Order: sequence, then C-alpha cells, then structure tokens
Amino acid sequence: MTRQPLTVRMARWSATHPWRAVLLWALLVIVCAAAGGATGSRRASQQDQSVGEAARAARIVAAGKFDSPAVENVLITARSAALDRTAAAHVADDVAGRMRGLPGVAKVDDPVVTPDGAAVLVPVTMAGPADDAPKRVNPLLAVTADVQRAHPDVRIEQVGGASLQKALEANLGKDFQRAEAASLPVTLVILIVAFGALIAASVPIVLALSSVIAALGLAALTSQVFPAVDAINSMVLLIGMAVGVDYSLFYLKREREERAKGHGHVDAVEIAAATSGHSVVISGIAVIVAMAGLYLAGDVTFTSLGTGAILVVAVAVTGSLTVLPAFLAKLGRWVDRPRIPVVWRLSQRGGEPRLWPAILRPALRHPAVTLLVATAALVGLAVPAVGMKLQLPGIEDLPRSIPIMQSYDRMTTAFPSQGTTFEVAVRVPAAQTDALRGAMTGLLARTSGDQLFAPPAPTALRFSADGRVATASVATPHGGRTAQAREALDKLRHEIVPAALRGVPGSEHAVGGFTAMSVDYTDHLRNRLPWVLGFVLLLTFVMMTATFRSVVIATTTIVLNVLSAAASFGILVLVFQHTWAEGVLAFESIGAVVAWLPLFLFVVLFGLSMDYHVFVLSRIREARGRGLSTRDAVRDGICTSAGVVTSAAVTMVAVFSLFATLSTIDMKQLGVGLAVAVLLDATIIRGVLLPAAMCLLGERNWWTPRWLRRRPSPDDTVYRAPDRVLQTT
Repeated sequence: MTRQPLTVRMARWSATHPWRAVLLWALLVIVCAAAGGATGSRRASQQDQSVGEAARAARIVAAGKFDSPAVENVLITARSAALDRTAAAHVADDVAGRMRGLPGVAKVDDPVVTPDGAAVLVPVTMAGPADDAPKRVNPLLAVTADVQRAHPDVRIEQVGGASLQKALEANLGKDFQRAEAASLPVTLVILIVAFGALIAASVPIVLALSSVIAALGLAALTSQVFPAVDAINSMVLLIGMAVGVDYSLFYLKREREERAKGHGHVDAVEIAAATSGHSVVISGIAVIVAMAGLYLAGDVTFTSLGTGAILVVAVAVTGSLTVLPAFLAKLGRWVDRPRIPVVWRLSQRGGEPRLWPAILRPALRHPAVTLLVATAALVGLAVPAVGMKLQLPGIEDLPRSIPIMQSYDRMTTAFPSQGTTFEVAVRVPAAQTDALRGAMTGLLARTSGDQLFAPPAPTALRFSADGRVATASVATPHGGRTAQAREALDKLRHEIVPAALRGVPGSEHAVGGFTAMSVDYTDHLRNRLPWVLGFVLLLTFVMMTATFRSVVIATTTIVLNVLSAAASFGILVLVFQHTWAEGVLAFESIGAVVAWLPLFLFVVLFGLSMDYHVFVLSRIREARGRGLSTRDAVRDGICTSAGVVTSAAVTMVAVFSLFATLSTIDMKQLGVGLAVAVLLDATIIRGVLLPAAMCLLGERNWWTPRWLRRRPSPDDTVYRAPDRVLQTT
C-alpha cells in the first residue's frame, strides 16, 4: 500500500479526533502567549540598530560609562507679538520651583534665553534611568500644564526625549489600533462575499488571529536572543493575517469543492490536505526561505522582522494542517451556515467563471505578443526605480498634527542646538587625557562661525570619570535628512575631527547621531543587498525545482517575481519620492524611499507571491496530469483557482491598504508597496504573464535534467487513497 503524504495523515488524525486537535491548538496558543507575556520583549537599543561609524561611536560612548539621565525642556514663548522678558522670567522661576519639588527630578538648570529674548528654556533633569523615563514623565507634564493654566498669557510647553516618546507612542499606538481594528471587519466582509456563509468566512479569521497571538508570544521569547524593533508587532499582524487567511482559503475552498462532488466530510478533508494542504506547505516554506534571507543583512532590524515573519508563517502553516481539518470535519455542512441571502447564491454559482476566460484569451491565443506587451508594461513601471533614493525618516518627518511636534519645532527654531546633533566620540590612551581636553575644546571652536553648525550648548562636552573618553555634541541648524546636514557630517568626519585630534596620538574617534546613522545604514544596505537577493533567488530556484521537478518553471518563477518586485519599486518611487500624491495619501514627501524598505519588500514579496504561484501552478499541473495539453491545463488551472486567488489577493490588498492610512511615512510606504505588489502579482503576473509564458514554452515547461528526475513526471504523480485516485498538487 502506498504510504500517504504527511499532510494527509495529519489531516485524518485531526478530522477523526477534532476535539483533541482543537484543544491542543488552543493550548499551544495560550502557552505561547503566556510565555511571551511572562518574559516580555527585549527591545533593540539605538546602539543595536547602528552600523558602520555610527555604531563605533555608540561603542565608544558606552565605554565611557556616562551618566545619561533624561532631560526635559520647558519652553516659554509669546502667543503673539513679543515676549515680555519680566513675565517670562517670573514664569521660569515658577516652573523651576515646582519642578524642584518633584521626587522624580534630579535638578533644574538655570533658564536659557535666546539672544533676541523671544524664548526661554528651562532644562529639567529627571532622576533615575533614562530607559524608563517615558513611564515617569507624567508628573512633570502635569506641572507644566498647571503652570500653563496659571499663566495663560504666555505659551508654556514641555519637550524632551521622554515626553516625545510618550506622546508619539500614544498617538501612533491609536493609529495602529485603528488600522488593526479595521482589518478584521474588512477581511470578514471580503470572506463573506467569497463564501456566502458567516461560519465559513469566520474560520480563516480565527486561524489567522490565533496564529498571530501565538507568534507574538514566540517573538517575545526570541527577542531575548534577537532584540525586537518597534515595528515587529505590526509586521507580525500584517503577515499573519495575510498568510493565515490565504492558507485557510486554499484549504476551505478545496474541501468545499470535494464535498460538492459527493465526498464525505473526512474524505473531502483528506483530499484538501493532499492538494491544497501540500500547496500550503510549499508556500509556507517559500515564505520562510525568503525571510531567512533577511539574516544576511547583518542588521538588528531585519533580523527582528525576519524572525517575526518566520514564526507567524510557521504557526499559520501548522494551524492549517492541524486545527483547520478538525474545524472542517467537526462543522461538516454547518460550515456553510448561516447563509447570507443573494451572496450565497452568487458564491455557489456553478460553471466556468466569465471574467477569467476573457482575461486569458489573449495569452492563450497570442502568447508571444501578450508576453512582450505585458513585460514592456512592467518594465515601464519599473524604470523610475532606477532613480530610487534611500533615506531614513527623521523626527522632522513625523506628523505635525501631533501637538508635541509643533512644540518641538518651536523649540528647535529658537534653540538650534536642541535639534539635529552629531555626537563626536573619542577614546584615548591614559597618557593622553590632558591632550584630549584641549583637543575637544578646539574641536568645538573649529565649528564656530560655520553656517553648517549651530552654536554649541553649555553642556556640549562630556568626559568620562577616567578622562579617557569624551563626547562633543555638535548641532546643525538644518534638518537631519537635508543635504546641508550630510555636508556637515562629511566635514566633521573628514576635516574637523581629524584636524582637532592630530596632536593626540593613539586616539580612536567616530561621529554618530541620526544623520550619521542614516548615511551609514544606507551604505550598509547597499553593500548587503546583493547577498540577500542572491540568497533568496538561489533558494527559491532550488525549492521550485525540487517541488515541480522543472528547471524551466523554477526559472520562470524567478523572472516573473523579479519583474513584479521591480514594477512595485517603480510605483513606490513615483508615489513617495515626488509630491503629486501627498494630498491623496496625506503625507509629506521626504524625497526618498525609506532606506530599509526595498530590501524588506523584495523579500516579503518573493515569499507572499509564492502563495498564488504555487497554488496556481499546482492546479495547472493537476490538469496536466489528467492528460490535458499544456495550453488547456493552463486555462483549466487558472480558471479553477481564479476564485480563491482573487479572494486571497483582495484580502491582502485590503489589509495592506489599511496600513497605507497610517501617519508614519515608513508604514505608509510599506502598506502601499505591499498592496501594489500583490495587486500586480495576482493580476498581470498570474493572469497574463504566467499563462503567456507557459503557453509559449509548451511541453518544455516540464523539462528537467535527467539527474533530477528522482520521481515520476508531473503527469504521473498521483495521490492514492483507499478506493480512489487523486491528483496531487
């Protein structure tokens, strides 16, 4: 007797022991969530996220063991006309007196007044570690609010690292919650249209959500080894909802199809496991393989995001093979209840779909011309990507609808040294500590009078307890991502700092700060990009060759996916590197694409596109195995899979589009990039280019070297179950 595939054996056990399977799945989710909650997430520090010279600067600063408390600033300005200096001094005294009375305040420095007297700044140093300062800043904010109520004639605002982080987390947290909350009803509506029944539409959502919950717990555990970045939870939700719903759709649609042919519930589940379940496993492996490429980036951000994506995909695949068959077997025909009037009849309409045969007609009749035209269109969309500029978004790119960002702008306008700064870090041998002090003072003097730099703050210089490490905070009046800021960085790194330290032998120096980190990070990604792309392309090729036993299909897969990714990059540049779409998508262009996005998008798109590609190719191979010609098999495979592929694609596009409504530019670009790429992939690639290429190649699609033919060709591969013979996918 032929040994049945693992997916079938797992499905049969779950289908015949449904309550055990559901209980084990629920236990898995609860244990993962509880373990993650107990350990908590270890967040990546700025030092973890730095690369290049900026990372060296962070290491030098860490070696100095500086006491770096959180500092808040209370800004006093006029609401209109000129600021009354006497009134401002009285307000500053009131602020200082009240702040000194707080247990969470270590000291309050003397007020700093601008040369024109238009603004007064009261620096307040918080007690305790800076890491948890955002959790302890509320009493200071309350005092500032009380002072504002006591002096309504002037504007009194508090700005600092802790208050900024607290306000941004609150605002952006609500932003994400709105998008995440909206994704559920949107997905449910799409699935109701696809299935016509409420329970059938709910099953994919239950699987996807439970997979996300389990993966978030596992991600917290793995963060103890791979520190987590802020975007990991949103990314896990994004990927988890996409693949979880897709896998359930593939499985549920096939089970329904087999029941409609007269098979019993358990038999239908087994057939779905042998066909769609097999496709789910291959798709999941493809996503995991692609995401593994992120580890080659040598960057904590990509390591964190890659780990989160791998975890949620692995959990979703596991759920699809275990608890989903249990649900379907236990529910039986109840999965089609309650039926939604009209929608149910439309979803059950038999016969061949009307739209897809019309879409396929040009590719089937004139494959060469269709392939040429469609390829030219995608290449045309990809052309703008040649001029892609990369840039990390800075604090100036955060939405100004947040009140504290308006306060920040007023503070940095009045006090440029509080804005964009470079941190010059120097370490010297013990014998050079005296020379170091003179060199650092001279370094600040060299920036004096240069329009690229702002006057230094009184606390610009710091020295470690042993005198061997020093830092200089050098400010620029220009925004962190401007050309002037980059020019100032180059001047510091290549002229001012080397010249100032020329008389200090054995010194080690580096320049850090936001602009430095952005420049170094972008250069780092450019160097790593070929390795990541090569890894993903090679392993995808190997996996597709092993799955379909065809070098030609593997090569076609690579070419089509590269075309799709390139076209989406071009659209991303057109939309976000220019200003014409600012009003449509409510953003302010940074004149570039977020630096980490192209590499991450490429990897994610390569993985997610496998969902459709493997599923469609599997149905084509299934038809080919029934004796159809390649042309007829292409038509049959795409038409029979059109409904589920369209539903899955619409769900993905809808969820990704919701992230395009977020206010931060990186999430907005990520949402648009993913939505556009999936749309292109499910329409032009799968509906035009793939059928045209396969029809043009004909029987050559299935060619592979003899040494790779370790099992029968696609036409002969069958899944054998008791009393029936079924084609595998």
